[in-house]
Amino acid sequence: MPASEKFKVVIGVLSGQHTLAEAARQANVSEQSVGNWKRQFLEGGRMALEGGASRNAQRERELLAEISELKTALGEAYVQLRVRRKSVEYRSVPSQTSRRSEKTPGSTSRGSATPWVSRGALTRAGAPVTNSGQPANGRR
Repeated sequence: MPASEKFKVVIGVLSGQHTLAEAARQANVSEQSVGNWKRQFLEGGRMALEGGASRNAQRERELLAEISELKTALGEAYVQLRVRRKSVEYRSVPSQTSRRSEKTPGSTSRGSATPWVSRGALTRAGAPVTNSGQPANGRR
């Protein structure tokens, strides 16, 4: 039933035009329904007179403040997440020193202080050369 018809029924009961039972029969609803509409109507009117609208406005302000706090917290969490992701990306990139240490022993690299002879060079005869520069088989 539309609210406008409920309003007419309740006003008829409150004004004394109809009893609760007569209004229920005319509206084709139960007496309990008409009684509930009357109670809701009176409570709504009382709340309006007591400043119910201002209570609703206060609640709305509280909710808006809470939304603002939650947005701020969400923004801070997002920034922290981005910082953590960036730090993980930074750590996963090998540094210059770790790249050098990953090379196998004896591998050549620019600017190495290791003498050429100690890197497994061969003599003209094809024999490996020791660290002292002498052929490994003792011949020259």
